[in-house]
Amino acid sequence: MKPKIIDTHCHLTDRRLAPRADAVLASAAEAGVIAVISAGSSVADSAAAAALARDHPAVYFTAGTQPHDAKDAPADYLDRIERLAGEPKCVAVGEIGLDYHHDLSPRDVQRRVFAEQLALARRLGKPAVVHTREALDDTLAILAESGLDGHRVVFHSFTGPPAQTRRVLATGARVSFSGIVTFAGSDAVRASAALVPDDRLLVETDAPYLSPEPVRKIRPNTPAQVVHVAACLAVVRGADAGALAERATANAAGFFALDIGP
Repeated sequence: MKPKIIDTHCHLTDRRLAPRADAVLASAAEAGVIAVISAGSSVADSAAAAALARDHPAVYFTAGTQPHDAKDAPADYLDRIERLAGEPKCVAVGEIGLDYHHDLSPRDVQRRVFAEQLALARRLGKPAVVHTREALDDTLAILAESGLDGHRVVFHSFTGPPAQTRRVLATGARVSFSGIVTFAGSDAVRASAALVPDDRLLVETDAPYLSPEPVRKIRPNTPAQVVHVAACLAVVRGADAGALAERATANAAGFFALDIGP
């Protein structure tokens, strides 16, 4: 019997996955994936994720504007995100944060939009899904200023080395790992994965991106491949694969308040 697992972060709305969502989800279910969270990256993308969640019992979604799209956020974006966040299957505000690697939006705009959405998450009592790349200092500073309880935050697809991971853990946040943890050159990420307490570990694919080993050459990535991320984490942490999947599933269900039954 396959262990149950939850893909806590993917992008089912992507053009490579959305047209065949039924088949993608059927493949995931066959692999043991019992729930999938499709992350919103803009107002329009969050609305599309909401539509998929309405149509598929195993799909949940997050609503937010990520840093790449911050510059294009409409004047009423917060109101629209708030309306989407009120839907029963919206489990978090996200993905939100800062990306100083690609810098696709001006940094001052990224910081403003991030802070505004953290304030929204705090007001709505929703968790926040955070994206940070080469911007950890500012990310942590804005989180601290927001007053949002760190235990209500998850750093998704985290790739920081152990020193950064300790700083993130000090806030109380959860840490989620994607296929990057399986890559040959990701020793520092694996060292970070070994540091995260059992009750604060989450797993994801970030599909259609970041196909994990041993299927790295198969693209696009899909939620079914989250099992390979979990298997790698079990090895890194010296844990039984089934027990790790069970713990990660319980963590995800609790953090996102998922209605997945016994």
